[in-house]
Amino acid sequence: MEKIPYENRLKHGEQYTANIYVDYVNERVRVDDYRGNSNCIIKQIHDMAKEKGFTKIIVKARHEHWQTFLSHGYMLEGIFKGYFNGNDAYSMALYLSDERRTSRYWMEEDHILQQILDLPGKMDKPLPNSYNMRMATIQDAKALAEVYGEVFKVYPTPMNEEKYIQKVMKDGTIFYVIESAGKIVSAASAEVNGLYHNAEMTDCATLPEHRKHGFMKILIQALEQELMKKNIYCVYSLSRALSFGMNAVFRQLGYEYTGRLSNNCYIFDKMEDMNLWVKDLAKLR
Repeated sequence: MEKIPYENRLKHGEQYTANIYVDYVNERVRVDDYRGNSNCIIKQIHDMAKEKGFTKIIVKARHEHWQTFLSHGYMLEGIFKGYFNGNDAYSMALYLSDERRTSRYWMEEDHILQQILDLPGKMDKPLPNSYNMRMATIQDAKALAEVYGEVFKVYPTPMNEEKYIQKVMKDGTIFYVIESAGKIVSAASAEVNGLYHNAEMTDCATLPEHRKHGFMKILIQALEQELMKKNIYCVYSLSRALSFGMNAVFRQLGYEYTGRLSNNCYIFDKMEDMNLWVKDLAKLR
């Protein structure tokens, strides 16, 4: 039987309801939404994580509940500003092993972050004449999977699979691509949460031979314009804390650094820390 990478579960208890993302690839349980008794939720997800041998639990907690999670041993790792229809979500984490809790690169990442925070805003490079940009369609799923498979040998989600990309497109994720000679060479997406009117800027990839043109800034700004048409103003992104380039992109596009999620997921070649960047697109109007 094929091993599934993740499950989305809607759990109902006598005093709560929770949307739980069971992530087998990254060995974690993540609660993206909930209502009801937070103490009951804490017990449910802790039991689930222990049963599956997972080593991290993540909860996007509301303002009125984050201190409850803190009192149960969780730590605040970041703030998704405006996530719940304008109200903040607090990224609370509980670690179930010393190895998962300990970041080997934290001080190096702090050094990189300080360099990035000192960067000035920067004018964008125009798209070179030999390239063109457009919104992707479901017919591009195979080509997109090939790009992601080439750029990322390890990734938190199966973006190297055509069927997975087709699924997320049908679920509302928007992709923009840049082409050269009819071939996709760079791509980025906005994963839209229609219920709470936010979007994650993610799946940023450029083939090595086409880098240094500033494609990510161009793609992300195109996605921002598309989101504003849908009245979605809260946008955020998680970037590898060891990557100067992607963090610099978000900094220079006016995103605010609001935390770092330790040993959050497998990406590139190992389990890595991820920096959280957020932006209020309403301020652009």
